[in-house]
Amino acid sequence: MTENIAERARQLADRGRIQEALALLAGAIVTGDREAIFLLALWRLAGHHVGRDLSLADTLFQRAADAGHLQAKTISLAFRAHGAGGRRDWREAMRRLTALSAGDPDAKREHDLIEAMNLDDHGDSLSSIAAGTIKASPDIMIFRQLLTQEECYFLIRRATPLFAPATVVDPRSGFRIANPIRTSDAASFPLLRESPAIHALNRRFARISGTEVAQGEPLQILRYVRRQEYRLHSDALPQGRNQRKWTLLAYLNSGYDGGETYFPELGISFRGNAGDAILFCNVTPNGQPEQRMMHAGLPVKRGSKYLASRWIREAPIDLSATS
Repeated sequence: MTENIAERARQLADRGRIQEALALLAGAIVTGDREAIFLLALWRLAGHHVGRDLSLADTLFQRAADAGHLQAKTISLAFRAHGAGGRRDWREAMRRLTALSAGDPDAKREHDLIEAMNLDDHGDSLSSIAAGTIKASPDIMIFRQLLTQEECYFLIRRATPLFAPATVVDPRSGFRIANPIRTSDAASFPLLRESPAIHALNRRFARISGTEVAQGEPLQILRYVRRQEYRLHSDALPQGRNQRKWTLLAYLNSGYDGGETYFPELGISFRGNAGDAILFCNVTPNGQPEQRMMHAGLPVKRGSKYLASRWIREAPIDLSATS
C-alpha cells in the first residue's frame, strides 16, 4: 500500500516535528507526489509551519497542478489572474480557464460570465461606470447596476457552499465565538479562492474607488435571513497604519423586506436593488475614524438578503505578512 506522504507530514507537524515533516515533503516533491506538493503550497501560502512565501506557493501550486492535482489547477489559475505570487498574466489565466471549461460546468459558467464583462487584456472593464451622490460630505456614492444579474447570481452561487456563521475571537478564551455584532452567515474569497471572475470584479471595485486592487481586503459575501442584522458599527480600524478608508457594499438580490443600510447620524436609510452598490468613506480628511459613518444593517423582516462587501485600505496590503 502506497504511503500517504502528505498525511504523514501533517501528523509529524501536529506533534511539533516540523523539520521531519518538511524533509518528508521535500523528498516527495522530487518524486512528484502531487498531494505532498499541494500541502507544502498551502503551508507556504498561509505561513503555516514555514515562512510565508507567495512566490514559492505559486510555484508549488503550479507543480501540483502539472502533476494532475485538480484543486491546485483552480488555485494556480487564480494566481495567474491576480498575480499575488508575482507572475500575473491575465491572458494565460483566460487560456487556462478556457481549457478547464471544456470539462467543468462551473468553469464554463465563469468563462461565459467573463466573456460578457467587456474586459481588456488586463482584466479591466472597458464599460463606462456612472456614479451618483447620496451624501457629499461625508462621501456616500451610489453606482446603479454596477453588477449584472448574472454576476450577482455567480457570487451567490460561489458563496453558498462556503457560508458559515460570522465569528470573532473571544479575547478571554481565545476561541472563536458567534459575532455579537454581525449575525449573518459569511463567505470570504482570499487569494486561493479569488478566481478570475472575482478578481475582475475586485478590479471594477478598485476603479470606482480610485484605488489599486491590492488595497482591497478579500471580498466577502454575506447572507442575512429573517431577524439577522449587522448592529451599529464603524468599518474604520480603531488604530494602526493602513486604515480602512473605503467600504464597498453591492446588493446581490431583491425580494426581501427590511435589511436597509442605516446611517443614523446622517439620517440616511438605503436599500439597493440587485446589482446596485454604494461606496462610502470611513475616515475624516485627517485620517481619523469618521463617527458620522457609523452604520448598521437593519434586521431582515422577510426572505434572505445577499450582500457583497469589500473593505479598501489607504495603501496596498502587505501580503508577505503571515495571516
